Amino acid sequence: MSTSPRRFPPLLAALVGVAVLALAVFGWRASRAPSEPPAPEGAAPTAAAVPAQGAGRTITHAQGSTVVTEHPKQVVVFDLAALDTLDALGVDVQGVAGEYFPGQLAKYADAKKYPRFGTLFEPDYEALHAARPDLVITGGRSSARYAKLAAMVPTVDQTTDDAHFLETVVGNTQRLATLFGKEEQARALVEAMNQSIATLKSTTANRGKGLIVLTSGGRMSAYGPGSRFGVLHDAFGIPPAAPGLKASLHGEAISSEFILETNPDWLFVIDRDAAIGEGGGAQRLLDNELVHQTTAWKQGQVVYLEPANTYLIGGGIQSLRRLMEQLSDVYAKPRQPVAP
Repeated sequence: MSTSPRRFPPLLAALVGVAVLALAVFGWRASRAPSEPPAPEGAAPTAAAVPAQGAGRTITHAQGSTVVTEHPKQVVVFDLAALDTLDALGVDVQGVAGEYFPGQLAKYADAKKYPRFGTLFEPDYEALHAARPDLVITGGRSSARYAKLAAMVPTVDQTTDDAHFLETVVGNTQRLATLFGKEEQARALVEAMNQSIATLKSTTANRGKGLIVLTSGGRMSAYGPGSRFGVLHDAFGIPPAAPGLKASLHGEAISSEFILETNPDWLFVIDRDAAIGEGGGAQRLLDNELVHQTTAWKQGQVVYLEPANTYLIGGGIQSLRRLMEQLSDVYAKPRQPVAP
């Protein structure tokens, strides 16, 4: 019997060698992964810089679809309307953006309890990278930053569609409810909203035509159906005094002459300066001889809508309820002609 060592066939030896090399490379990469260097200071982290979020569900939203972990716990919100709806659903958040939280959102002004992650227009990417939230929510003013945020963290965009405002508010509410297991709360909120709208429409339909005007820095713009504030016409049933207005984000620039020519029965005014904390001058701007000649002025039907609620929060379900409540109150009051 030969005592010389057994030799592997050449092909088998080659395969064994490849397998050993592959295992060695895999083991090196695995050992390197936890010590991956951090993103350079000042740079937005890439998707690889944030750990995988684990199993979740695919959520469709205004800018596509996102896989979100079940019942996210660490949530940062870059949209006041989304924050308003989350608050109504009883969902707490871990971070917000900006410094101004009017009305029903006043509690979020506590920066110790609700840390800041930049502004609505410019997120603090480094702070987000350090916090590593389960979910970021954008919408409206922050929607332009969606793509950059989505490359870092699972992000859902809650931007409203002005042409289908009410449907969007309902859809956004239901989406957030699904994410946080608040479906029953959402159903109750939507049902109550629909009942309030039906009651309001029965009042507005035969009470004359309305014109929506935004004032800002001494200038005025008007909004009609399908526009940013067109929900007053589209959902609340107020007939438009100027149905031909183009639907645009900034409305159509107008003057007091236009208001007189249109001669609305109701004049709904949104004071942007007051909404953003810069005083406000809508009442001074409209207190002139031309506006005085309109039916709205003569009948005491110039309505100054709650500025921050209407202009800043907008598509939140609580904001919409507050707007309906204000309109219900003014329509319930008897006409109060202004003395000539």
